[in-house]
Amino acid sequence: MATITAADVNKLRQTTGAGMMDCKKALVEAEGDFDKAIQVLREKGQKVAANRSDRESSEGAAVSFINADNTKGAIITLNCETDFVGKNEAFVTLAKELVEKAINFSSKEEFLASDFNGITVAEKLIEQTGVIGEKIEIGGFEILEGAFVGSYVHVNKIAALTAISAAIPNADVLTKDVSMQVASMGADTLSYKDFDPAFVESELAARIAVIEKDNEEAKRLGKTLKNVPKYISFSQLTEEVLKQAEEDAKAELKAEGKPEQIWDKIIPGKVQRFISDNTTLDQEKALLDQNFIKDDSKKVGDYVKGFNVEISGFKRVTLG
Repeated sequence: MATITAADVNKLRQTTGAGMMDCKKALVEAEGDFDKAIQVLREKGQKVAANRSDRESSEGAAVSFINADNTKGAIITLNCETDFVGKNEAFVTLAKELVEKAINFSSKEEFLASDFNGITVAEKLIEQTGVIGEKIEIGGFEILEGAFVGSYVHVNKIAALTAISAAIPNADVLTKDVSMQVASMGADTLSYKDFDPAFVESELAARIAVIEKDNEEAKRLGKTLKNVPKYISFSQLTEEVLKQAEEDAKAELKAEGKPEQIWDKIIPGKVQRFISDNTTLDQEKALLDQNFIKDDSKKVGDYVKGFNVEISGFKRVTLG
């Protein structure tokens, strides 16, 4: 029987990330053969992976990587089963190693099939499943290119990328701020102008149905009823609709007995409130139309205009 030294065990640990006892057992089973010991650990990973394939892997680490000239970025989530493993230093280090490799591929499938120190990324994940004892997989995977790309990661739970149309001064500040917005609020598109009218109408109908159902229960319990919206996007607020909002504001001020000479100071604010109340879809799904999280007195689009540049794209990945 081959003699197993501490140096042998440490070498296997450094190569695979497995625990000391697992490495020692693998070397004993492989009769000291280093390559066979690695295979023993991988086979263990395959068995564990098969047994845990139906487990939910909603914890883990979200990480980002930007290339040297800030023209390309990658974000991924390395998913596991528990928060304890997700916060483990070795696990986060692996996630960072993986995202540095991910930037060279356009799809998750290509990435998983690529080389990772002699085995594929997919095989490495199976190996680590055996080492850690939890289901390990790549969840989110996004690549973004542009004249300048920046990123933001929120406590290793959410990662976002933003690309802008030119590499301007303070591009790093702008892209980080907008990426923070994307991470915090999420978005599906840049502007309300991108919405298909049929989509807006469908969303409005769905929201009305939910509110009306809630109101039935509220009415039964004697609670205050929710307002049923007529509009949810600026794309629905025609010139006629906005004019009517202004007339309604005038009528309200008249009923309150406010002097006409101060109406001009009050009406714009009331119309703006009307717009805010009736553009909930834009605020949820259109990045440039959201209130800026660092200064809610302005929209994201207004903040970006101050840099004289355009947002050319954004991506987001999140755990869960």
